[in-house]
Amino acid sequence: MAFEAYDDYEQSERVQQWLRQNGLSIVVGIAIGLVGIFGWQQWNKHKAGHEAEAANLYQQIQAAVSSGKVEGADTLTEQLLKDYTDTPYAMFAVSDRAQRQVQANQLDKAVESLNWAESHADNAELKALTEMRIAQVLLAQGKGADALAALDRMPLKSYEGSAQELRGDVLVKLGRPDDARKAYEAAKSALGENAPQSVQMKIDNLAVAGKQGA
Repeated sequence: MAFEAYDDYEQSERVQQWLRQNGLSIVVGIAIGLVGIFGWQQWNKHKAGHEAEAANLYQQIQAAVSSGKVEGADTLTEQLLKDYTDTPYAMFAVSDRAQRQVQANQLDKAVESLNWAESHADNAELKALTEMRIAQVLLAQGKGADALAALDRMPLKSYEGSAQELRGDVLVKLGRPDDARKAYEAAKSALGENAPQSVQMKIDNLAVAGKQGA
C-alpha cells in the first residue's frame, strides 16, 4: 500500500510539474482550437447565407425573364456576377443570358457569355455542356475551326451522342465529309435506340453527295 501510495504521489508530482512547465501551451492550444472551431462554424454559416442570397437573386432573374423583363434580368445578372461570382448561380445566370442573346441573334455576345461560364464552371459536366454550346454558337457564326476546337476541349465521353452529331455538322461545314460520316456513325452508336432519325438522314445525305461527286 505504501509503495502504491508513493507511486501515486510521485505520479501526481510529475503531472503537476509537467503542467507548470506546459500549462500555458495547453491553454493556448485549447484557445486556438476553440477559435478555429468557432471560425469554421462562422465561415460555414456565412457561406450558406451567401449562397442562399445568390439563389434568391437567380430566382429573381428567372421571374424577370418569365415576365418578359429582359433588361431587368440582365441587370440582375450583372449584380449576381459582381457579388456572387464564387457561386454556381453566377454561371447558371450567364448561361441563361447566352441563350437569350442567341435568340436575339447577338451571337458574339453569346460566345462571350459562354466563355465566361466555361472558365467559371467548377463541375466537369457543366463545363463540358458549356463547351458544346460554345461550339453550337460558333458553328452558327460559320466559324467551323473554332467550333471544332471547342468540341475538342470536351472529355471524350461527355454528352457523347450529341457532341458527335455536332462534330459531324462542324466537319461538314469544314468540307470533311469522310470525317463527318465517322462522327455521325459514332453519334448513332452512342445514342443507340434513342438516336434521332436526323442522324441517319445526315449519314444518307453524305452518301448521296458522295455518289454525285464521284
